[in-house]
Amino acid sequence: MGVRASLWVVVAVSWLSIQAQVLRSQGVPECNSSDSQALVVLMSNFESPVQGWGPNASANCCNWAGVLCDGSTGSGRVVELALASKKLAGSLSDSLGQLDQLRFLNLSHNLLKSTLPESLLRLPKLQVLDLSYNKFFGPVPARANLPSLRVFNISENFFNGTLPVWICTNSTGIEVLNLAVNYFSDVIPSGLGNCGSLQNLSLATNYLTGVISEDIFTLGQLVQLSLQENSFSGPLSSGIGDLTALVWLDISTNGFWGPIPDMFQNMKKLQYFIAQTNGFTGSIPPSLSNSPSLTFLNLRNNSLTGTIALNCSALSSLVSLDLGSNNFSGPIPEDLPNCQKLQTVKLSRNKFTTPIPQSFKNFSSLFYLSISNSSLSNVSSALGILQHCENLTVLVLTLNYFDEELPSDASLSFPNLKVLIMANSRLTGSMPEWVRGCTRLQLLDLSRNRLGGMIPSWIGDFQSLFYLDLSNNLFVGEIPNEITRLSGLIDRNVSIASLDLQVFMKRNVNARALQYNRVTSFPPTVNLGYNALNGSIWPEFGNLKNVHILDLSRNFLSGSIPASLSGMTNLETLDLSYNNLSGSIPSSLVRLTFLSTFGVAYNNLSGPIPKGGQFPTFPNSSFEGTKLWDDNDPLHSGSQSHPGSVGPSQNHSGSADHAMSDISLGMTIGVAFGMAIGIALGTTRIGDSCLCEIIRFYARVKSSM
Repeated sequence: MGVRASLWVVVAVSWLSIQAQVLRSQGVPECNSSDSQALVVLMSNFESPVQGWGPNASANCCNWAGVLCDGSTGSGRVVELALASKKLAGSLSDSLGQLDQLRFLNLSHNLLKSTLPESLLRLPKLQVLDLSYNKFFGPVPARANLPSLRVFNISENFFNGTLPVWICTNSTGIEVLNLAVNYFSDVIPSGLGNCGSLQNLSLATNYLTGVISEDIFTLGQLVQLSLQENSFSGPLSSGIGDLTALVWLDISTNGFWGPIPDMFQNMKKLQYFIAQTNGFTGSIPPSLSNSPSLTFLNLRNNSLTGTIALNCSALSSLVSLDLGSNNFSGPIPEDLPNCQKLQTVKLSRNKFTTPIPQSFKNFSSLFYLSISNSSLSNVSSALGILQHCENLTVLVLTLNYFDEELPSDASLSFPNLKVLIMANSRLTGSMPEWVRGCTRLQLLDLSRNRLGGMIPSWIGDFQSLFYLDLSNNLFVGEIPNEITRLSGLIDRNVSIASLDLQVFMKRNVNARALQYNRVTSFPPTVNLGYNALNGSIWPEFGNLKNVHILDLSRNFLSGSIPASLSGMTNLETLDLSYNNLSGSIPSSLVRLTFLSTFGVAYNNLSGPIPKGGQFPTFPNSSFEGTKLWDDNDPLHSGSQSHPGSVGPSQNHSGSADHAMSDISLGMTIGVAFGMAIGIALGTTRIGDSCLCEIIRFYARVKSSM
């Protein structure tokens, strides 16, 4: 939710902390008997005692953890109750209403589950109420009377019904109103206009419908407005332009449609405009493309058209630009390097008619570039230009440059590159030599291309690499042992928090089920599946303690499964299926306690399936095409093959139930040979996976002759 009311909460909490220090400097007073009784009743509603509370700690409740009393009048009244992140479970008691001098109540980040007692919303001195990140449910009681309230945060709960805008009737001085991530529904009722001092309003991630209430446009002091992840619809009202104090405006993931109003000329302080995943059409309005205060612009996943017209001379503060997944056409804007502070550029899924412009050689501020799936051509030119972007750290060019040869020119230089993704493009050639110079790489994805030759040994030189995906290519030879020496997968915690790689977001999916792909959510991976690699699995793979996914499937690997793989203690997925592995499954693999996906299907394995660990949870399909058996299954014990098993002569596809006759074998070779000739002549096109299977099959037939 961006700033998420944090700025104003921090201000409020800081002020109250100063007040608390003043009170503490006066010494600990004797707790008021009525307040003491109220806290005892409150504690009795929790499922377990609050640590540091109760007579065993002190008879004086003013000494209890999280309790602060005001002794200035000699009464010892409770003015602060701070019990955030205490793992409290249970419900809230009406006894809170007895704490009529309470100014600060923070019960956030607990496990409280109940409706709100009405008495809680009738505390005359309460200034900060934070119940966020709990499991409160039901509607908010409508009889609220909190005249001193400044911060009201009930976000991340299960409240429902209509928005409790009646809070503004008596709490006219409220500055922060955070109702986000709940189940409030229907239109926004009238009444928010009574909160004339409101600076932060967050209604995000609810089920609100209709249009934005006109009341909101009267809130002249509003600094942050978060309306994302709802079901608002219709044209966006130009009334938002009256909110001249706005710094943050997020209306993303709604159903707004039509042109974006040209309303930004008076919004001189606006820094963040986030409107992704709506139905906006037309072009970027001039008042937005000329905004000198704008820092972050996200119009991703709309239906905007025309050329991208931005005035970089005016956009002097722009740092991040995301226009991906629209219908922009024409050239990639040549003047983007003139946006002198621009670091992040995301233009994926558009319809550009020109390659990356030569002007990008001067794009010295560029940190992150993603132009995937945008009909780009001339990969050699693109890389030759982008190597001059001295601060380029993330480069995503997936689904472009189809059937071009990936240049191997060692003179190309990307010394600061940490993320390189050039997948799904049918690129040909070998592992490019220039990648070797990207010594800071953390994530390398060249999957689903047609790269061939051997995987070079220098792949093990990347000390920070934590994600390697070379799957679905045509690599041959042995797996270089150097892969097992990647420091980032052995004992190093690679810090990648600053690399926010959002590849896509599904439409109509809210924050409760985000479908983001981010660098920070990419599990440490080695994926070499769907190639033509041979040789054995190195025992040293067991040294890769930090790997979560190891996929060596669909190759020609032979030998046994090393028992040392049990050293990969964080492994969640291990796929060795469709190879020529022999022997049995090492019993040591039962020690892989995080293993949730396991596959050894269609190998020459035999013997019992290990007992214990995660193995009882794996389906039969994990062992198909082998001679493995389960000692606990009387139907498949002893030397019988596992269900679906086949003889060693079956090809990797597993589609045949019996060995082929000489006639069918000859016919298949003939068809494969004919298709190969057709491909060479350009008269036959074939999918990558099918081509890989033909190559594998031909190699297998040849080896058996």
